[in-house]
Amino acid sequence: MSGINKAILLVAGLALAACSDARWDDTNAGSGGAGLGAVGSTADPSSPAYFREAIGDRVLFLVDQSSISPEGRTVLDGQARWLNANPSYVVTIEGHADERGTREYNLALGARRANSAREYLISQGVAANRIQTVSFGKERPIEICSAQSCYNQNRRAVTVLAGGAVS
Repeated sequence: MSGINKAILLVAGLALAACSDARWDDTNAGSGGAGLGAVGSTADPSSPAYFREAIGDRVLFLVDQSSISPEGRTVLDGQARWLNANPSYVVTIEGHADERGTREYNLALGARRANSAREYLISQGVAANRIQTVSFGKERPIEICSAQSCYNQNRRAVTVLAGGAVS
């Protein structure tokens, strides 16, 4: 078989594979799909889905605070263990604040929260070059209302995973 024919067959095979609708998560369990424990599912301990669901991707803060609570340390300890076991991932820690206060104050508070989480992960052995921070202040609430329950959820630092080479 000539090199051109091989290349055509390879491209055709890749095109067919790209058209597949199979999802590699636990939504296809029992239906001919990958099922539980599949790569990328919440049952795969090295997957981002597992990180979000089983480990936890966020730490909550008290009003006007950027210090890590005991509950936050528990979450960050789990994140550090996971990140140390999965060194191909880098993270961005997003700092957030509730809607009260000025935009400038909340951007600075979000930055302090993200940096607190970053410094804690570094203290637990995660390489500093794997962690970036960004502050969104009050610009990206997950709960929108003027009630304490909403404020509590919006005062957070969220660890967002990205795969790739670490520089």
